[in-house]
Parts: sequence; C-alpha cells; structure tokens
Amino acid sequence: MIKRARLIYNPTSGREEMRRRLPDVLQRLEGYGFETSTHATIGEGDARLAAIDAARRRFDVVIAAGGDGTLNEVVSGLAEQEARPPLGVLPLGTTNDLARALGIPRSWDAAIDIIAEGYAKPIDIGQVNKRYFMNIAGGGSLTELTYEVPSKMKTMLGQLAYYMKGFEKLPRLRPIRMKVESEEASFDEEFMIFLIANSNSVGGFEKLAPDALIDDGYMDAFFLRRCTLADFIRLASMVVRGEKVQDPLLVQFRTKRISIESPDYVQLNLDGEFGGTLPCDIRVLPKHVGVFVDPTGRSTYHRSGGGTAAIAVHPSGAPGAGFTLGGGGSGVGVD
Repeated sequence: MIKRARLIYNPTSGREEMRRRLPDVLQRLEGYGFETSTHATIGEGDARLAAIDAARRRFDVVIAAGGDGTLNEVVSGLAEQEARPPLGVLPLGTTNDLARALGIPRSWDAAIDIIAEGYAKPIDIGQVNKRYFMNIAGGGSLTELTYEVPSKMKTMLGQLAYYMKGFEKLPRLRPIRMKVESEEASFDEEFMIFLIANSNSVGGFEKLAPDALIDDGYMDAFFLRRCTLADFIRLASMVVRGEKVQDPLLVQFRTKRISIESPDYVQLNLDGEFGGTLPCDIRVLPKHVGVFVDPTGRSTYHRSGGGTAAIAVHPSGAPGAGFTLGGGGSGVGVD
C-alpha cells in the first residue's frame, strides 16, 4: 500500500535550496510512506514533459518543487491528461503565488506534512490558446519583467530583483491598442497593461486581486487605460496596499472567457513566464487539478497550521497517507 510519488524539482529555484535539501525531503517523504523517485529539470519545458510522463506511468502523487514557473509547467503537463494525479507543492521559488493563494507553507517540511494529510482541493486553471496558467495571465510592457530577470540575479537577490527590473522599465511604459470581447464587456481602446487573475496572489502581492478565488469558476479581469506615469504609480500603489480601487482608469470585471487582440506586438506573461503573443482566447477550466492543502484551512504561506498529518497504518504495517479529493469527498483513485 506504499504510495508512489514522482518529485519534479528545479535545482536552481529558491537560491538552489532544493539541491541542498533533497536528502532531507526524500527522508521525510519516506517516513510518510511515499516511495519517491525524482526528476531534476534541465531546461525550459522539461517539467511539463516530466509531468506528462508521471501521469502516464500512473504515479499516485506528483510533487512539484520550485517556483511558479516550474509549477506552471507541471500543471500544464497534467492538464491534458485523462488521469491527473493530485499535485503536491513545495514552494521554493522567488514569489510562490500558488502557495500563497492556497495557504501552503513556505517551509518545505510543513509543506510535506500537508501532502501527507492527503486532502486534495480541486482548483481552477486558466487556458490561453494552447497554454495554461494557475495564477495570472497578463500583457503590456511591465508584465514582461518577470521573465526578463536573469535566473542568477533572482538566485542572488530574490524578489528584490523584480523590483529593480520594474523601476528600470517604468519610464518606458507605453499604451497598447487592444480589442477585448467577453460576455461582460466589449471595448476597443488603448491600455497600459492587463491582468487576468485566477487567484488573489499576483507577483507575491497577496492583495493585488483581493476578490479572486481559485475555485469559483471565474477569472478577475483588470485593464488599465491609457494614463500618465504619475497616475500609473498612484493606482499601482493603491492596489499593492490592498485598497479597493474605484477609478475610471481601471476597468474591472469577472468572466469565464475573454478574447484579446491587438495590431501591436504584445507578449503574454503566464505565471511569470513567456506565454506567447496576442491574439489570445482565455478561458477558465473549473476544478481541473487537485492540489494538496491543509484541510483545516489554518495554515498560510507564512506559517504552518500546526496540525498533524493523517497517517494511516495499513494491514501490512506500512504507514501511508489516505488521499481524498476535496469538495465531493470522492477518492482520487490512489488508495
């Protein structure tokens, strides 16, 4: 009754913490009854291929260790599989938006405890053309900064690297003509930036989209109209502080599907990574992937909930976690 787990990890994430912690991580997983094999990513797209392989080989659990870029690839690999094993998250990146949104502790050992609890919450993911995102899809000059920051710079400076790059790009912000169509809104005008949020954490700011929920079947859309640099800084400061912004420069609405096109060359940012260019069709895939979370809801990214993992002792005497899919209470076919 041992559970087969596939650990997909980025050895360069989080100041290379996973490379140092791997023996400790494997030992803790073994203590919870997981028979774990590993895959260290070697380049762009490799985590996605590893996730596809893990799903097809019928692993009971897939664990992604790294930042949001690594998680995006793993979720993208699972998204199109008929049988999708539940996903465990070890948040070892710079911002870790998915972990913030789901209350998965930053501490790797507390995150493993939550995986061992065995409660998988079904979450929405977004689809953009043939790509996927968990937290955010965006476009405009400023959204490019997350994948323009060199990996070595992120390793040395952490989130400060993003701030430095952002200040560098601010003076070069320019409006972009966009045509937007959805059931809720339709417009054709110039915008500085747009964000389509699936969760309430964007770029490490947990109040940027305060009303966004990751399991409600909707996305929260934000479009900033053409404005001065002073207006941009004023509104951005309000949003970062978590203030409710009611301003004619900011268009906000909730939607299940939206299409965006532009005569200009506009790059897309999906969970901090390059996601192609406009035009795009964005839609939500409701409750598409199960992710292990604290069933009590007490834990947060900044602290553990303090619970004890639910360890079941099987007739063989081997410990193992029993997995359930949150919501309907049905099993996920791994017990």
